[in-house]
Amino acid sequence: MERPPPTDELEPTTAAMPTAPTRRFAREPVPDGFGGELLLERYRLERRLGAGGFGTVWLARDERLERDVAVKVIPRGDSDEGSPRAQREATAAARLNHPGIVALYELASDDDHVYLVSELVHGSTFAELLREGALSDRDVANIGVALCEALAHAHSRGVVHRDVKPQNVMVVAEPAAGAGFAKLADFGVAHLADVEPLTHTGDVVGTLAYMAPEQAEGERVSEAADVYSLALTLYEGWAGRNPVRAASPAATARRLGRRLPSLASRRRDLPLELCAAIDTALDPDPDRRLPLDLLREELERTERELSDEGGLVEPENIERFGLRRADRPLRLAWPARLTAGVAAGALVAAAIALLGPPAPASPAAIAAGCALLVAVLPRAGWLAAAAALLGWLIGEGEPGTALVIAPALAAVPLLLPRSPLVWSAPVLAPLLGLIGLAPAFAALAGFGGRLRRRAALAVAGVIWLVAAEALTGRSLLYGPADGTQPRSDWAGSLTKSAEHAVWPAISSPALLSALAFGLLAALVPLAVRARNLTADIVLGLLWSAGLVAALRALDDVMDPHMRLGSARGAVAGALTGAVAAIALSRVRRDRSGPDSHESSLGWPSE
Repeated sequence: MERPPPTDELEPTTAAMPTAPTRRFAREPVPDGFGGELLLERYRLERRLGAGGFGTVWLARDERLERDVAVKVIPRGDSDEGSPRAQREATAAARLNHPGIVALYELASDDDHVYLVSELVHGSTFAELLREGALSDRDVANIGVALCEALAHAHSRGVVHRDVKPQNVMVVAEPAAGAGFAKLADFGVAHLADVEPLTHTGDVVGTLAYMAPEQAEGERVSEAADVYSLALTLYEGWAGRNPVRAASPAATARRLGRRLPSLASRRRDLPLELCAAIDTALDPDPDRRLPLDLLREELERTERELSDEGGLVEPENIERFGLRRADRPLRLAWPARLTAGVAAGALVAAAIALLGPPAPASPAAIAAGCALLVAVLPRAGWLAAAAALLGWLIGEGEPGTALVIAPALAAVPLLLPRSPLVWSAPVLAPLLGLIGLAPAFAALAGFGGRLRRRAALAVAGVIWLVAAEALTGRSLLYGPADGTQPRSDWAGSLTKSAEHAVWPAISSPALLSALAFGLLAALVPLAVRARNLTADIVLGLLWSAGLVAALRALDDVMDPHMRLGSARGAVAGALTGAVAAIALSRVRRDRSGPDSHESSLGWPSE
C-alpha cells in the first residue's frame, strides 16, 4: 500500500537529542507504566529529551555499565510503522562504526514498546545553533566536512540515510573526546542497498523540505540523494533559510525539482568556488550532482577563507550551548584580541587627551590597562572601559559631554552584539573625517563579513561621526547640525547638552547618511572579489560612483539643517575607500591561510 507523501513538519532528532547544557530541558517525571523499575532490567529513565513521530527519547542511566545513554521508547500501538522503522534504524546502525555517526547500542522490545538504546551525545543540533545565530561560516563548513566523512562511511557499507537535515545533525560538546565535530543521527528511514527496502518504488519517506527531487518522486534513491540533502542543509546554514521550504507543504512540494537560486545570490561574500560546489550538489538531476568526495574537498579547501565571526569560538556561545572547541581552542585569536585591545586603549587615550579633564592616573597607563583588559575579555572589558570613561567625565563635572558620548558608545554593542572585537572600529569614521575622507569608512565597513555586520559597522561609524562633530564643532562629513552650540556652553549640564547638542542632532537629518553608508558597505563584496584586478577596478569605480550619488542625493535634504551644503570629501573619500578595499582584499587573499584570524574580508573574526 502506498504511503502518503510526508508533511513538511520537522520531527525532532531521536537518538541524539541535545543534552548539554541540561538546563535547556525541563525535568519531567518518568511516564506511567515504567514506575521506578529498571527498563529492560538495565536502563533507568531520568529525563525526557524530546518526542517525534516515532517515539519519545529519554536520558537514561545504564546501571550495568554505569554510563548515560539515550533511550527511544516507541509505543507499539501508536504507529504500525514504528516497529519496522526501529528495526531499520537498528539494522543500518549495526553496519556503521564511525565517530561522525551516533552509535546504536541495543534494540529491544516488550509487549507494549520497542526500545532503541543509543549513544548519548552531549551538544546541540545544527538546527538549534542555526536558530540561535551561533554558527559562523567556518563552523558550517567544518560541519559539512564531518558529515561528508560520515556519509562516505555509510555509503561504503550500503546505507543511504535519506533524511539528512539540521535536526538530525549534532554538534558535539567535546570533539577531543574521540567523538568527532558533528554527528549524524536517526537512520530510521535509511535505505539498505542489499536488503529488501522498507518502502517500495512509489513510496516517499523523509522530510519534504530537505528531500532530493528523485526521492520525492518515489524513485529508488542512491548516494546522490544524501548529497542533495547535505548541500541543502549547508545552504541553509550559510544563507539563513532553506530555499525549498515554503509557507505550506503543498507549496514546498511545488518547489521540488526546480533549480534553486545560487548560493552566491544569497551570500555574495562567500568564495565563488564554494557556492558553485553547493549549486552543483543541488542539481535536480542526480547524475549531474557533485560527488560526495569532491564536495568534501571543496569544503576543506575553502574553510580557511571563511569567517569565524559569531560562531562556536565565541565565549558566549560556548557557555550557552556547553560546547568546547578543543580542536581549535584559541581560534578567538590573540592577534585579533590584541588588535581590539590596542584600538580600545587608543580610543580611551584619545578621549582623555581631547576631552580635557585631568586623568586620575597616567594616560599611557590607563590606555595600556584598557588594552590588556579588552584583549583578555573583549566584551566585558570594552563595556567596563566605556562605563569608566563615562563615570570619569561625570565625576569631573562634565555630565553634558558624557550625554553626547553615551549614545555613540551604546550603539556599538546594540548594533554588533556578537562582534566585540570590532566594537572600537567605528572610531575610524571620525578619524577619516579629520582628513576629509569620512566616506571611505563605508568601504572599510564592507570588510565586515556578513551583510548585517557590514551595514551595522557603517551605521555605527556615522553615529560616531555625528557625536564627534557635536563634541569638536568640526565638519567631518556634513558638519554639526544647526543649533549645536560649542561644547564649552553645555559640557557641565545635562539639560544644556540635551538642548544644544543632542536634540539638534536627532531632530535634524544628520543620521540619514547612515542609510547611504550602510547600503554601500553591504555592496562592497559585489565590487571587490580579489580575483580579477581589471574587474575589481571597474566595479570599484562603479561602487564609488554609487556612494557619491547617494551622498549627493542627501545634499538637498541636509543643506537647510547642517553646516555644510554637501558631504565633505564625498568624491575623494569614495575613491580612497574603493582603492583601499581592492588593495586590502588582495592582501587578504594572498595571506589567507588555515591560521588566519581574519574574516573573509579583513576585520578580526569572532
